[in-house]
Amino acid sequence: MRWEVVVGLGVGAAALLGLGIILGHFAIPKGANSPAPSTSASQDLDLKILETVVEQLDAGRIRENLRTLSQEPHVATSPRDEALVELLLNRWRDPESGLDSAESFEYEVLLSFPSQEQPNLVQIVSATGDILQTYRPGEENLTGEQAGPDVVQPYAAYAPPGTPQGLLVYANRGTEEDFQELQAQGINLEGTIALTRYGGAGRGEKAVNAAKHGVVGVLVYTDPADINDGQSLPSQTFPNSWGLPPSGVERGSYFEYFGDPLTPYLPAHHSSFRLDQNNVSGFPPIPAQPIGFQDARDLLCNLDGAVAKDSWQGSLGCKYRLGPGFRDDGDFSVGSQVKLSIHNRLELRNSSNVLGIIRGAVEPDRYVLYGNHRDSWVHGAVDPSSGTAVLLELTRVLGTLLKKGTWRPRRSILFGSWGAEEFGLIGSTEFTEEFFSKLQERAVAYINVDIAVFANASLRVQGTPPIQSVIFAATKEIPAPDRSGLSIYDNWIRYFNRSSPVYGLVPRLGTLGAGSDYAPFIHYLGISSMDIAYTYDQSKTSARIYPTYHTAFDTFDYVEKFLDPDFSSHQAVARTVGHVLLRLSDSLFLPLNITDYSEKIRSFLQAAQQELGALLQQQSISLEPLVRAVEKFETEAAALDKHILRLQTGSPDPLQVRMVNDQLMFLERAFLNPRAFPENRYYSHVLWAPYISSSAAFPGLANACSRAQHTSPGSEAWAEVERQLSILVAALGGAAATLKPVVDL
Repeated sequence: MRWEVVVGLGVGAAALLGLGIILGHFAIPKGANSPAPSTSASQDLDLKILETVVEQLDAGRIRENLRTLSQEPHVATSPRDEALVELLLNRWRDPESGLDSAESFEYEVLLSFPSQEQPNLVQIVSATGDILQTYRPGEENLTGEQAGPDVVQPYAAYAPPGTPQGLLVYANRGTEEDFQELQAQGINLEGTIALTRYGGAGRGEKAVNAAKHGVVGVLVYTDPADINDGQSLPSQTFPNSWGLPPSGVERGSYFEYFGDPLTPYLPAHHSSFRLDQNNVSGFPPIPAQPIGFQDARDLLCNLDGAVAKDSWQGSLGCKYRLGPGFRDDGDFSVGSQVKLSIHNRLELRNSSNVLGIIRGAVEPDRYVLYGNHRDSWVHGAVDPSSGTAVLLELTRVLGTLLKKGTWRPRRSILFGSWGAEEFGLIGSTEFTEEFFSKLQERAVAYINVDIAVFANASLRVQGTPPIQSVIFAATKEIPAPDRSGLSIYDNWIRYFNRSSPVYGLVPRLGTLGAGSDYAPFIHYLGISSMDIAYTYDQSKTSARIYPTYHTAFDTFDYVEKFLDPDFSSHQAVARTVGHVLLRLSDSLFLPLNITDYSEKIRSFLQAAQQELGALLQQQSISLEPLVRAVEKFETEAAALDKHILRLQTGSPDPLQVRMVNDQLMFLERAFLNPRAFPENRYYSHVLWAPYISSSAAFPGLANACSRAQHTSPGSEAWAEVERQLSILVAALGGAAATLKPVVDL
């Protein structure tokens, strides 16, 4: 070897050594009082760190977080909402307990508000035009928190302005079947005002269904039978119990879709193309207004007409009648009509998301996401501040470990505080639109904690099958907050369970619809998702949700007195989320069990065979290709599962681990087909689309059969059945191919 080469190699080695020392110096967090965490390619879940995180999550701190977050109303884009943006940024930039970085992202979105100058009114007008009664929907100031300029009047967001007037009819829950029932009773709905109750159909869907039948305006109320177990007296409701007071009104968005209404599939930046506000689809076609059940009692208990059937009756203390119009021996004169004066207006507003990031040590390009929305209709102590209070406590604990240099996750963790969720999941949808490609390429899973605590009986989890195993593993390690000595898992199985052909009796996971910010992640991006909360014992109450939902009575005192006095259920959710988050971000092999998808897909197939098989056979449509596709998926899932077990028992090459993890991560994306459901914006996951059918089969196939069953052979509807069948076969084939050894096509 020539001496020049020897000298060159020596100089090069010295330079590399120096570079390593410099890089090592800047990689060590300043002020670290313990060694930096491992950053080797084999870095795996550290059970001691996991235990530390669980121990340090403090119920008292969560309580104080909630007190701060809910002390003032913070509807989206309000000054208080923007102040909470700064609070989050300050917490996540704290030098002692902050994250690696935190940033806000602003979007210009179309929101809907009632007029402060012209409040929405519901009036009774006599046949001669005299105003007999005026209702200004709002809540009684029972605790000193239901009044003030920042308490937004109850209204139906995105319902159009107008002053419709007509005879009143009672339309139960406002479903299409309910309006058809009224017509079958011989009731002429043309030009009427419909009184409906929450449940059974979406808010906006009630107005859409009504308009199809000639109804010109819709009122919506919460019946005590659906929320208070029938109790309606002030002494039986808040502040004396958890029940909804008679004046309580559920606010909400009546927009059919999610995301900014003007920029579908585009981030709502100033430069983005916007639809004409006059041509936006998804808004209610007629004026609508929510009211409290004390006002609904005045209207409903004075109605004339036939007595409604038993399933339409409620708990307002009278026999519910159908109308139209009021009876002659009631409080209002014969021929009196109901008039709505709705003055809602659309406004372009700037709404912010806040993103906090912890960079991964080994796989920084793989993201585990954890999100919660920030905006509320009024004080929002339960929805969403219970979730934000948990989020802030978990990031404090993780941030402290990070700043001390004792922990850094294998993968990156992204924390999201979403804006304007209450108007239709706007902030989270804009985030997925802006970062569509990056998230599809890099996101491992999404954890949603919107309402952390509905009540204190049991855990409730919704999610896609691959997350089941990581949830089960986490909850088996955490004590239930009721001091029963049971784990959260064992307590959960007492309240929500199912019989699995693989595992026996296990806790039951719910499916993900579109009720919170997980929707764009699973339906639009195909990211394995979950929603975690503590909830009530459904065997002891008929409440469809906690009673003060979206009202001015959802306050800190309500939570502390009736939902979670010692905040142990909040702490239990924080511990569960912390466990799941660390398992997903730190485990060498992603803890996503794809064979659990086999069980769900097999159940879809069995339902199709049992419920749709005869109908399809009549049209000479065979399920055999679908059967073969399901069997192929099951085979490949089982083979990959065995391959992972073999790798886990050896010393796998880092590239082998990466390849397997990518297969696990991308499985959910394989079920996406953006053209599968053109009528449903953002829905592209062929296994989790909305149902219009009662069948438990694959949703697209079940819905297509439901539409086609009364049409003639060879119709377009039957062609759609065959198209949906082909979409399923192709999606399952693509999913099976994703699970095959990566060197195979």
